[in-house]
Formats: sequence, C-alpha cells, structure tokens
Amino acid sequence: MNHTLFSWTPRRARQCPAWIFAFLLGFGILYATGAQARVVRPAPSFPWLNAQGKVQSSQVFLGQPVILLIAPSPRDWAFRSQVGQLQRVYERLAAQNAVFFATFTLEPGMIRSNIPFVTVPEGAKVSALFAPPRAFGIAIIGRDGNLDTLTSRVLSGQRICDILNNSYVTQSMLRRE
Repeated sequence: MNHTLFSWTPRRARQCPAWIFAFLLGFGILYATGAQARVVRPAPSFPWLNAQGKVQSSQVFLGQPVILLIAPSPRDWAFRSQVGQLQRVYERLAAQNAVFFATFTLEPGMIRSNIPFVTVPEGAKVSALFAPPRAFGIAIIGRDGNLDTLTSRVLSGQRICDILNNSYVTQSMLRRE
C-alpha cells in the first residue's frame, strides 16, 4: 500500500507556510475592511410633508429604520397585504423607532391601519427614484441610510424584523454591549 499521499515530505513542509501565510493575509484583509463598513447602496432621498406642511427630506431619519411602501393605490391587494404583515409586528418595529412611509402612484387615499404612515406626495417621482420591479414595492432603509431591501414581493413581518435586526448598525450596537 502506497502512503505517499498522506506522508509528510520536505516539499510539503515548504508549501505549508505559504498557504498559512496566504490564509492569514486574506483573513486580515477581510477583517480590516469589515471594520470600516460603508453604505453599500445608499437609499435615495425623497421629500415628505411634516405636520406643519413643510417639505423635508427623508435624510432627517438617519439613525432610524425607514419602511417605504410604494403602490398604485391604498386599495391595491399587495399594499393591503403588506400592511397586514406590518401590523403583526408593529410593536417590535415601533420599539426600534421605525418610521413608516407610503406613496401612491395612481390615486391617493386613506390607509386603514393602526400604523402611523406618513403619506409621501408625488408618488410617481418617488417610485421612479426607487424603481421597484413592479407597481408594488417595499423598500427597507437601515439606520445607516443603506437601502437594505427593495422588492416587489410582500414580505412577512418576521422577514422585515430579520432584515432590520441583521443590519450592520444593529449588529455593531449589539456587539458593544
């Protein structure tokens, strides 16, 4: 039986430090770049009206998670379904100081929900900024201003909580404690 495949030879001894060095160098580079996380995909800024009727930028909510729903109207099936999913986890999202926005591209209307939504004017312009794949879209913007998710599918409430809890800012805050 030939054991040359598993035997330790001087040639393998010379190759081993090169592999260990390459691994450690690669790990060091990944660790150094991970420590300086940047916003990978910054969310577009969109205008909204405050309680006094003044136009403000969405950038004032930097440091808070933002959930933006884009739909043709409040009667849209996907919009109503997404609001239902959000209502199931509203308490957890409110505890994270999440801010909820809704914008409508075709017709405005009243949102029947216990969630305090801020209605964004000029829905077609905001929809063009985010460019969801279909008429309905949900955008989740993390505390760092990163566009964490943009999809045209209805997300479960648990999935939205998972996205917010797995953001870089949230994870780094948890690791400091």
